[in-house]
Amino acid sequence: MSDRFPHEYDKLVFTEVDSTNAHAARMAKDLNRSTWILGLKQTAARGRRGRKWVNPEGNFSATLVLFANESEQTLALRSFITSLALFDALVIVTGRSDLLSLKWPNDVLLNGGKIAGILLETISLEAGRKALSIGVGVNLITAPNMAQIEGNATPPVSLFSVTGVRVAPEPFLDYFASCYAVREAEFLRNGFLPIRKAWLEHAARIGEGIIARLPKREIFGLFDTIDEKGHLVLKTQQGKELIASADIFF
Repeated sequence: MSDRFPHEYDKLVFTEVDSTNAHAARMAKDLNRSTWILGLKQTAARGRRGRKWVNPEGNFSATLVLFANESEQTLALRSFITSLALFDALVIVTGRSDLLSLKWPNDVLLNGGKIAGILLETISLEAGRKALSIGVGVNLITAPNMAQIEGNATPPVSLFSVTGVRVAPEPFLDYFASCYAVREAEFLRNGFLPIRKAWLEHAARIGEGIIARLPKREIFGLFDTIDEKGHLVLKTQQGKELIASADIFF
């Protein structure tokens, strides 16, 4: 384990897994503390709402199993902590904060294209205990082609295609896990307020029109802010809308 990797977390690296989130769910009961699980190859990767996540070798796939005795609402705020940590890590490896932005609720954009996504799932353990799995995929080397992407979705890009920077998955995890540890400690110490402030400083399309697609309707409005619960706040012709979960289209 490198000197960069945070000492308060463990790390497990696997040559191949079906999905790091699925592997994390199977392993969680045997882990002693919060642990990063890195899969160098995934054969059945998943994104939000059960969508397939295309993940060629050389790209980054990892899941943090986080042990935290908190409410579901508080656990869900880890999507903002994780996206900020990804932002921080990508700035370290590229030296370019100007190209990066954050898309609500859980994507990271590079030069306007999607470079990373986050998937949060709760793991049920024995005796009513639970853990949170935070799955992260980053297009380090290659990006899926548009034929593999849902219509109107943000076009995918890779770190290498945009910046020419090459970084392997395990060194990237060391940077990322270190940045996550800093943001997590800040959250535990000071709550969501500083995380919210930092996230908004890097948010994509603040003040601009966006579409929030919910299961039974679409809402168009101006992206105003996120509230203290992480909900999206849209200004619409009918007034403000608070949205807890949706797919966002620009």
